[in-house]
Amino acid sequence: MTQASNLFMDQAVLPTEFFEDIYHYYRKLREEDPVHWSEPLDCWLLTRYEDVVTVLKDWRRFSSVGQVSGLIDRMPEAQQKDLGPMRAHFGANGLINSDPPQHTRLRTASQPPFLPAALEKLRPEIQSIVDGLLDSVQDRDEFDMINDFAYLLPTTVISKMLGVPIADRSLFNKWVDEINSFLGTPRAEYDKALLAQKSLMELRQYYQNLRAARRAEPREDMISWLNAAQDRGDIANDSEFLVTCVTLLTAGYETTMNLIGNSIHALLRNPDQLDMLRNDLSLIDGAIEELLRYESPVQRRVRTALEDVEIAGHRIRKGQLIVTLLGAANRDPKQFADPNRLDITRPNNKHIAFGVSRHLCIGAPLARLEGHVAIPTILKRFPNLRLTDKKPQWRENVLLRGLTTLPVTA
Repeated sequence: MTQASNLFMDQAVLPTEFFEDIYHYYRKLREEDPVHWSEPLDCWLLTRYEDVVTVLKDWRRFSSVGQVSGLIDRMPEAQQKDLGPMRAHFGANGLINSDPPQHTRLRTASQPPFLPAALEKLRPEIQSIVDGLLDSVQDRDEFDMINDFAYLLPTTVISKMLGVPIADRSLFNKWVDEINSFLGTPRAEYDKALLAQKSLMELRQYYQNLRAARRAEPREDMISWLNAAQDRGDIANDSEFLVTCVTLLTAGYETTMNLIGNSIHALLRNPDQLDMLRNDLSLIDGAIEELLRYESPVQRRVRTALEDVEIAGHRIRKGQLIVTLLGAANRDPKQFADPNRLDITRPNNKHIAFGVSRHLCIGAPLARLEGHVAIPTILKRFPNLRLTDKKPQWRENVLLRGLTTLPVTA
């Protein structure tokens, strides 16, 4: 086992410099031990594009069930008991933690509000939100692209879609941050798990109250839509309803926030690509795909082997966890020429930032739409936008790749 492998994810606590230069460690692991068994973490780590895609596409041999519950099951028995409510929530349940046919049914029930035709109707409102947020920072000498914009845009949009008051946005931020802080640790930590469980239960209760209100007075929002889906039998029970609501919120703004923040950061650090896009905004579609590849907002997906299988000469046993590293796969030189270079005109860009196949992120069209509106508007409104001397801070989370601060000046 190499030093790079040890530093990469065999530790419960990773150094800050790891998150600042994550692709260096991805490259070392991909070159030296691409199918890596981590004894301390009790899982396999895959870093090559071909291996990752193979696992993610094959749900018959690699299950999505147990992505979180499997981590809890590896904790001491007394801790497992304490975390029973969270394990039940993240069990074989919901869009992320299920396989067909349950997953297919839930995806069909949840997808209509996220289809491109439905989302296109939101474009004027998203543009209005973008303009309003940029108006609020227009006259500042300096502002934080994350906290003043990239966080506020998707939380406002998803709140409107779900039909929840914007005033409750700070609650959602706290709940989601604490849940994702646990989900994004290299190894399950008891204290973080308890805090995540508390937030999860509070979020579930919030949705239960909102659901009752929408049953009494339906509106044109996603909670009302999901109520109707359960009435039709497309959502089987209350547990599926609540898990779906939590998933749509936790995935609905983190991915977009990271897409926008990572994209602006990458463009400002690659002025040739920034100038190319600013001079020809018709390149925005390809630019967004390249930015998703270059700094993938979600960095990993977990699967469980349903039978003994072999990957690149390594025997993976039934029941073992497999962590597929999307960010590493999206920098694989066998799939992407000069993968560490940002190229907004990159051809045939088959990145997997949103996953693949049946588990392709249901919110991908929404994230793309918000990026498509936000990034060109930022570039037009702030032609002299640049980084300040203050160092941007990366979130120390192995699941989600995003900045906590991005100080800029115009």
